[in-house]
Amino acid sequence: MSVLDALALENSAVLWVGGREGMEETLVSKRKIPYTSIPAAGVHGVGLLQLPGNIWQLLKGMFVSRRILRRFKPDVLLFTGGYVAFPMAVAGVRKPSLLYVPDIEPGLALKALARFSDRIALTTETSTAYFPDQSKCAVTGYPVRPGLQKWTKDDALAYFGFDPTLPTLTVAGGSKGARSINNALMKILPDLLEKMQIIHLSGHLDWDVVNENSKALPKEKAQRYHSFPYLHEMGAALAAADLILSRAGASVLGEYPLFGLPAILVPYPHAWRYQKVNANYLAERGAAVVLPDEELNKRLFSMITNLIEDQERLNEMRKAMAALASPDATEKIAEMIIEMADLPEGGLKA
Repeated sequence: MSVLDALALENSAVLWVGGREGMEETLVSKRKIPYTSIPAAGVHGVGLLQLPGNIWQLLKGMFVSRRILRRFKPDVLLFTGGYVAFPMAVAGVRKPSLLYVPDIEPGLALKALARFSDRIALTTETSTAYFPDQSKCAVTGYPVRPGLQKWTKDDALAYFGFDPTLPTLTVAGGSKGARSINNALMKILPDLLEKMQIIHLSGHLDWDVVNENSKALPKEKAQRYHSFPYLHEMGAALAAADLILSRAGASVLGEYPLFGLPAILVPYPHAWRYQKVNANYLAERGAAVVLPDEELNKRLFSMITNLIEDQERLNEMRKAMAALASPDATEKIAEMIIEMADLPEGGLKA
């Protein structure tokens, strides 16, 4: 989305191709961007009984992608990863194409897409090691969502009605949520609120439980705790925080550096290791600490309180995180697209 905003294209000059029956279509449609879906399915880690059906879905996706390309006639293709992009990459092999790799380590789908892409934009220099043809690669940084940077700390604290003399913890679980983080937080919430104020983005799946738990807090502690299933003003939650607790999806590589925000990262344990690689990248540079999911209940309270009470260490982490920021990443990717399309600004279809 941020790259499209930087390109300043008319909506009629953009076609978003995605998967079927997901949140993606809802989010894109809200922006009134034309959206179409194609059949696709993953093949990595799939059982033998499911594999033939998934391969057939990919083949069908290629035929549908060819029809889309003949009808829309784009000047350039932008891929952001996932198996949904693979059929379009194969069908559009003769079109100029740019692949953006958000995480540090690409998964199987991204490595496959790299073979069909003319250029590859990377979040960090570290990612170049995963691509044999490094001449295709350019390090752009992570393009953060628009509107984040408008928030100052004072404005954000006022938005939540928080006390500027108290430390603030933000807990973010993503749109669906992170159940193990939510559960661990609920167990220690009253004790944490003795020392700090908390913004909790629980996600929709656990919202009923989180909301009921918040209603049981005493009044003086409830004033220090704001919970939401989802928050459109994510910039406020990041700007207000002195420390954040979250998973380690790709956005942590762009959004937390933008705010110089120290982090406790809990990589999602039931998927490919990309979140662990992201978290270790930030931890190795002194910007974050990593807490394994299985150790949440044992170590979360002490880790949060020890960090938030150690201003010297927080300041060091803040500086280390801010040093990783790439505030012009969106513009860099947009410039690559314009250059590849070989057309003046505003004159392309993507």
